[in-house]
Amino acid sequence: MRSGRNGAVRSIAGEARRSTLVLTFVLMFPALISLALMLVAVALFSSSTRHMEQVAALRPMVATDIPEYIWNAVSGRVTYDACGAEEALQRVNGRLDALISETGGQLELVVARRTMDTLAGYAGEIRQGLTGGTPIVEIEQMLDEVRSVAALAENMLSDCITQEAETAGALNRQIVRIAVLFAAVEIALFVFALVFSLRMRRRLERTIREPIARLERVTGLLASGKLEARAEVTDTLELRDLTASVNRMADRIGELIQRNREEQENLKKAELRSLQAQINPHFLYNTLDTILWLAEDENSEEVIRITKALSDFFRISLSSGRDWITVEQEIRHLSGYLAIQKTRYRDVLNYRIQVDEEIYACPILKLLLQPLVENAIYHGIKEHRGGGLIVVEGRRKGDRLFFTVCDTGGGMDAERLSAVRRSLAEGTEMPHGQEFPGHAGSGFGLRNVDQRIRLYYSQAQGLSIDSGPEGTTVSFDVPAERREEE
Repeated sequence: MRSGRNGAVRSIAGEARRSTLVLTFVLMFPALISLALMLVAVALFSSSTRHMEQVAALRPMVATDIPEYIWNAVSGRVTYDACGAEEALQRVNGRLDALISETGGQLELVVARRTMDTLAGYAGEIRQGLTGGTPIVEIEQMLDEVRSVAALAENMLSDCITQEAETAGALNRQIVRIAVLFAAVEIALFVFALVFSLRMRRRLERTIREPIARLERVTGLLASGKLEARAEVTDTLELRDLTASVNRMADRIGELIQRNREEQENLKKAELRSLQAQINPHFLYNTLDTILWLAEDENSEEVIRITKALSDFFRISLSSGRDWITVEQEIRHLSGYLAIQKTRYRDVLNYRIQVDEEIYACPILKLLLQPLVENAIYHGIKEHRGGGLIVVEGRRKGDRLFFTVCDTGGGMDAERLSAVRRSLAEGTEMPHGQEFPGHAGSGFGLRNVDQRIRLYYSQAQGLSIDSGPEGTTVSFDVPAERREEE
């Protein structure tokens, strides 16, 4: 495998995150600045408008109300204390002080405030004149001064309103300029974001498409049978694991193919050896000898029975090259074999086949029971003084078929049983000196069946063996629904 082209590890999520952050910053930062400036300008505009409203509310009080309150006192309609001039002066001065503080000492307001102090001074003199007996002519002259000063203060307030209106107009124009400027900036940024997003999309597409295209090429090569093909390590972080998995899969496929070749070779050897074992010349010679002496003894019924059993035995053994037969055919094959052996060994061999008829139609790999029975005859019953009994049982439990071959022969001691089990587990020949009595290489029939069960049924467990002084039991279980085409 080759390393990434530029050595730098890229992440699809990282690329998307970076592009999103850049676009967010590009689009949001100017908008936030524009919003802040707009808010400041609007706040200033609102403040200026409020000042104009407050100043406008003071103008009638200064120009009309206060001189009228003092005139009522001078004309004798009300006393000076009851005319309300002092309260009006205090309200106007209080509002002017607040406006001066808010505006930072606007000149027109300061002048108006000083003018109001002058007005208050004239109002005080009129009050003293009314209480001190000053001639009315002089008081009226002071009243004219009050009216002149009030008019001057009202002019200052009007100038203040004019100034605030100009300020508000300037702020309004500034707001418009800010809006137009930032609208243009936003349009430019939108175009930039569009171009940037297109570039980032193409970059992300390359980040994803190129490594996936390389993986597609490699998987295509693997699919075409070029198992040496491997994907180069990509610099895209999210696809590294996928690339490594594809390479591991290719390695695993190569291993499995090699293992499958070995298993097929072993299976072919096992099948050949199984067929050779079934077409045993000695068995055939002995059977023909038995038929011969039965014929010489003119026992035609036995000749017919043994000949038919031999015919069924070889017919089912060959099965037109098929690997799968029904349980019924397997039992018929086994019955033919036992019938022939029973004729040969007579009272030495007894047998019983107890297979539930409900499983007769189930498919099964052929030649599984006969080698086990043969092993029981030659290494159990034949070697046991007084002969013995072989019992073959078959039943269904759930979705599996269970078969057992039991014999009442001499059995095996613990050491020999352990050696046989180890030989089956490892698929090896029995160690020299550990064979069944009187038969070198006696584990072949068991190993053959065990290996074929494992290979054909793809299961880890083949045969199970238990043995003791009272005999030996060999059992196995296989799926009940295995089909020939599998």
